[in-house]
Amino acid sequence: MSPAKQTKQLEIEFDTVPPDASSQFESMRAQGYTLASAIADLIDNSISAKSKNVWIELEWEGFDSWISITDDGTGMTERELVSAMKVGSRSPLDERAETDLGRFGLGLKTASCSQARRFTVITRPTAEETFLRRWDLDWLAANPEHGWALLRSAHENTGDRASGLDQQGLKSGTQVLLEGLDRLVGTSPEYSDEDLEHHRDNFLREIDEVREHLEMVFHRFLSRHGRNGLKIHINGAEIEPWDPFLEAHSATQNKGTHKKSFGDHQKPVEVCGFVLPHKDKFKPGEHPKAGGPEGWNAHQGFYVYRGERLIIAGDWLGLGWKQEEHYKLARIRLDIPNSMDREWTITSTKSSASPPPPLRRWLKNLAADTRGSAVEVYRHRGAYGPKKKRAKRQKRPWISKSTQRGYTYKIDRKHPVLAPLIKALPKPSRDTLEVLLLLIEETVPVRQMWIDYKEHENDVAPPFGDRSSDDLRETIMILFDTMTSGNSSDPEVAWKHIGDCEAFQSRNAQAIIATLREESSHG
Repeated sequence: MSPAKQTKQLEIEFDTVPPDASSQFESMRAQGYTLASAIADLIDNSISAKSKNVWIELEWEGFDSWISITDDGTGMTERELVSAMKVGSRSPLDERAETDLGRFGLGLKTASCSQARRFTVITRPTAEETFLRRWDLDWLAANPEHGWALLRSAHENTGDRASGLDQQGLKSGTQVLLEGLDRLVGTSPEYSDEDLEHHRDNFLREIDEVREHLEMVFHRFLSRHGRNGLKIHINGAEIEPWDPFLEAHSATQNKGTHKKSFGDHQKPVEVCGFVLPHKDKFKPGEHPKAGGPEGWNAHQGFYVYRGERLIIAGDWLGLGWKQEEHYKLARIRLDIPNSMDREWTITSTKSSASPPPPLRRWLKNLAADTRGSAVEVYRHRGAYGPKKKRAKRQKRPWISKSTQRGYTYKIDRKHPVLAPLIKALPKPSRDTLEVLLLLIEETVPVRQMWIDYKEHENDVAPPFGDRSSDDLRETIMILFDTMTSGNSSDPEVAWKHIGDCEAFQSRNAQAIIATLREESSHG
């Protein structure tokens, strides 16, 4: 570098403008964490520290309620603890070990302060050393002149809450203590009886949601045994893994694993589709749990894992589909390495992801195959029982006739679907309908249809191809209601005629019929 250039650089003027500590923490609280997702983020750190056990305590003490997360991992030295408590302790651009579930160097701080106004970390790297640091938002707000003051002692009201490591008899490990749970128990220490009951009920409900969330997010860790396994205890009870793919069920279809690399990434993305069993394949009581915390419809789609940790539970990832009843048996496991965080736009809360363009078509093709198989399972198990040779399809509602004036096309008034509809009408309406049917028959554009078919043979729309699933569902339901009104037809006979009708032979229509048939049989 030339002397002139060096001089010019030295002459650059600038201001150092560090953020206000109290304001920064208050802003960090608005990251969109739930209590369950915040605790999951803290457990990520425990897994990165090679923990075998995590003990979670959620203690209701009214306004002074508190939460503790203790692990038996490697712990931290004092220097490592101070670094871990620093906001933005690591760059998201840093290369990480494959097992490192962190990303932005924010998880410990943002997850903790999203729920608590003060959080204390106690860590033990060896049996002879224990270190403690605390961030206290109220203390920072009251003492702005001290800036980013990381306190070295527990709060005066903490007492033995910070003794989790000793209570578990650990020679190494870390405890994160959350106090001042204003988001969970309110901001006023004075409760009315009604408020007290409301907050207590909400606290207990949150415990159930935390359990369900952790059983799902860490199910692959919880399913392991031996030295690589993980156990999570909530208020003394060990939780059980929830496998969204029901791999142990004999009726689950595994579509096989597919891998694809892109760019300069050495480790590929891995995808495996699963088609879950229909309801009739479950033992009593199994089906609701298999549906997941949000139910069967909400849990269809891709399950995105980063380092085997679930970050998205059931989503079609913007590939052009939405959650629909007849695809609820389709679940797809998608594993991405943490080296692809930028391409997948992983957020700091690890709660969303977007497929990179080079993978979208590949993912959509694999998903379409799984979705198609899921519809078939739903269609045959739901509508027809065990899969068997299909009965002969009902004749079309159109009849072609050769007359002196040439071929004509008539609507079959005796068709099993049309006949009950016509019969259900009062005579004046039947007469009006007859005139309308005659008008349609006499104006069928046969020549134009023939020309269009010859010119656009591959572009002919299937029956109801331009109608939405909701419209098709409504049409089928109206047919069924009309066919069974006044006990004019047995419901099972009506469903059989509708299911055999040529107009409803698409996978979508058959799945909708199976759904409606099942719903009607339950009331």
